Amino acid sequence: MSRPRILVTGGSGFIARALVPKLLEKADVTLLLLEEFNGEVQLPAPLDSLRPNFNVVYADLRNDRLTAQAVQQVQPDRVIHLAAVGVSDPFLDVDTALTHNVTGTLNLLRVCFESDGLDVKQVIVARTPGERTAMNVYAASKAAAWAFCRMYARTTRWPIHGAMVFQAYGPNQPPHLLIPAAIRAALAGEDFPMTSGEQEKDWIYIDDVVDGLIAMLGSAMPPGEIIELGCGHPVSVRTVVETLYRIIGRSGRPIFGAMSDRPGEDPRQVADVDRAAALTGWRAKISLAEGLERLISHAMATL
Repeated sequence: MSRPRILVTGGSGFIARALVPKLLEKADVTLLLLEEFNGEVQLPAPLDSLRPNFNVVYADLRNDRLTAQAVQQVQPDRVIHLAAVGVSDPFLDVDTALTHNVTGTLNLLRVCFESDGLDVKQVIVARTPGERTAMNVYAASKAAAWAFCRMYARTTRWPIHGAMVFQAYGPNQPPHLLIPAAIRAALAGEDFPMTSGEQEKDWIYIDDVVDGLIAMLGSAMPPGEIIELGCGHPVSVRTVVETLYRIIGRSGRPIFGAMSDRPGEDPRQVADVDRAAALTGWRAKISLAEGLERLISHAMATL
């Protein structure tokens, strides 16, 4: 039998970098990227080492015509929609968030399910737990996008599923985010000024996120269903940073309260892991302690 064709938007991002190598084991993969650089494909590690095992198409999802051309070219069986703006900058400009995260998602969905000649069997849309309270621009735009996804799933039965990714971490995260920044400071023996760190998050290692997304592919879920990808054990930001410093064991320390807490953050986030297991058979396997050890080892190996 022929391998399924899977289109991944946001193909150069943090999750895609870990997802694509696993997808290639069982599917033909195409990445949809925002633009082409100097007429050449330039991808971050580890994706650069995997070329030409996957294909690349280019489109700005805000443009319905270009989106249609790209998706028609790929003829995907399934789509994993990871593209978004504001993941690491949640208080971005409102118009930017709306055009990318809402209009872009709508353009993609309508192309997949309204275009002649396409037979898309599933679109998985990445979500954020911040949508529950929508207290920043990024989360509000993602919540608005999902409201349209839910509407289409219920009224037209389009096979759209949500993957709510909790606090993902692992190699190749943007360096300015909390965990990579804290690891860098701890390895350098430097103090790490930060917020109070009292908020509790459901931390999930990137390999578990990847396995969860793959478990969703082809699962017999009703349209509009949401899978929450987390471990089910909320741990405070403070505890995570203290653990990093303890494992690394050099000088320096986290300085809690040196920075103001970010407005609009949920004090506690935790995934419904039992429902995810019931619907897909998936559960996270990597504990926070093991995940942090892996990440620190990776960081030290790349120094």
